[in-house]
Amino acid sequence: MEKSNKLDKVVEQARKTATEREKGYREQALKMYPWICGRCQREFTRENLQELTVHHKNHDHDYNPSDGSNWELLCLFCHDNEHQRHEEAIRGFSKENTASDTATFKAFEGLADLLKK
Repeated sequence: MEKSNKLDKVVEQARKTATEREKGYREQALKMYPWICGRCQREFTRENLQELTVHHKNHDHDYNPSDGSNWELLCLFCHDNEHQRHEEAIRGFSKENTASDTATFKAFEGLADLLKK
């Protein structure tokens, strides 16, 4: 039980620290930038502001210059997409590595002939 209790305290402290750190730069970024996603241009209001995130351009959450040069506001969907693209780049996946960028299946192939009958 002793180890579990220590681990719980460490996890709790880490979450608290991350939340405090996030509040600081999030609040700064929301004051600095318009409430618009930097990718899809979706606009946000106080009612849905929780869906707007602060993305660290260099992916380092500890690098938070006060001028906001490492931040951009992204909606949840664009933020997830950005991190997915970053992960794929790290692992070596790219369009050049895929077999084909175009679909080969033709769902309606032969439909015109069937309709003529």
